[in-house]
Amino acid sequence: MSMGERLLAAAEPHVGDARVPGLVALVAHGDEVLVEALGKLAAGGPPVRRDSLFRIASTTKPITAAVTLAVIEEGLIGLEEPVDRLLPELSGRRVLRRMDGPLEDTVAAERPITTRDLLTFTFGFGMVTRMFMTSTPWPVVAASRELNLGTIGPPNPDGQPDPDTWIAGLGTLPLMAQPGERWMYNTGSSVLGVLVARATGQPFAEVLRTRLFEPLGMRDTAFWSSETDRLATAYMAKPEGLVVWDEPEGQWSRAPAFGDGASGLVSTVDDLLAFSRMLLAGGGQALRSDDVRAMCTDQLTDGQKASGGLGPGFFAHKSWGYCQAVYEGGAFGWNGGLGTSWLADPARDLTVIVMTQRLFESAELPQVHRDIQAAAVGE
Repeated sequence: MSMGERLLAAAEPHVGDARVPGLVALVAHGDEVLVEALGKLAAGGPPVRRDSLFRIASTTKPITAAVTLAVIEEGLIGLEEPVDRLLPELSGRRVLRRMDGPLEDTVAAERPITTRDLLTFTFGFGMVTRMFMTSTPWPVVAASRELNLGTIGPPNPDGQPDPDTWIAGLGTLPLMAQPGERWMYNTGSSVLGVLVARATGQPFAEVLRTRLFEPLGMRDTAFWSSETDRLATAYMAKPEGLVVWDEPEGQWSRAPAFGDGASGLVSTVDDLLAFSRMLLAGGGQALRSDDVRAMCTDQLTDGQKASGGLGPGFFAHKSWGYCQAVYEGGAFGWNGGLGTSWLADPARDLTVIVMTQRLFESAELPQVHRDIQAAAVGE
């Protein structure tokens, strides 16, 4: 069976109005690129095309890491530099004695937050599994939601305030762990967007455009799109079936106040392929090879892994580089909970991208993504 036949056989059984309404799957091995566009942009709607737009959610995170490294190379911020100079709102941190404890029960932070802490998700604030297993929200979670930070939970472009208000709000909260102590998901990449915007004196969207998107030809990647006829309807699974979570004319059809470096972008398979190929090639026009190597290799200590992760087996077969997973065998990439996945394997010169509009139902990668990745590597 050829690669094209394997790709179609892996993807097609998952597509349908009650399953995955539509998807675009891309497998690139060296110069050979295979794409399958199946199903509909919305149940009963127009067909998905290769250039259809999808909300890539947390697949935004590696893109944020790459642009941060580009700004570091310009000398505007330092990898090991405390963020206090540009983010005074995060200076003089207090740290909760217990993550689920009252906001006033804190100790002083043992050291400042650095850019590296943000890139590795070890700066002391973010998602942990236990916070979602309680009958009432932890005080720090409730306070974060009251401030509309949108950093604990699904993406919420319409709700987040402007970057200055956002970082000021975060600065009113204590950290949940000491800087450098443990890995905690999500928030580090949101803060990076504010950091690089202040370092360059440009809005984060402009930093992305000038340092990454234009050099790499990623013309369809942005925090919103006016081309709503190309944007897939987002669906969430409920007991009664799939229900609409976001319309094409919804949250990603207008410029957000806060361009979220953790989860805010829309993109296409070809744009993500351009990004992936840049990393597989060792940088080139966007990053130096040393930066790519650091981004795509394990950056965590054993202690950070032991006390962090999303669930007990999170680091069983992977670790974390800069804003992305690093897998056993050297592959890297990350997934977006609104329906996307991206995997790059240097050993095979392989990229696998799957874009759907069905939200993940758990932390585990959905079967359609796993089947397509397995077909791509011949398993």
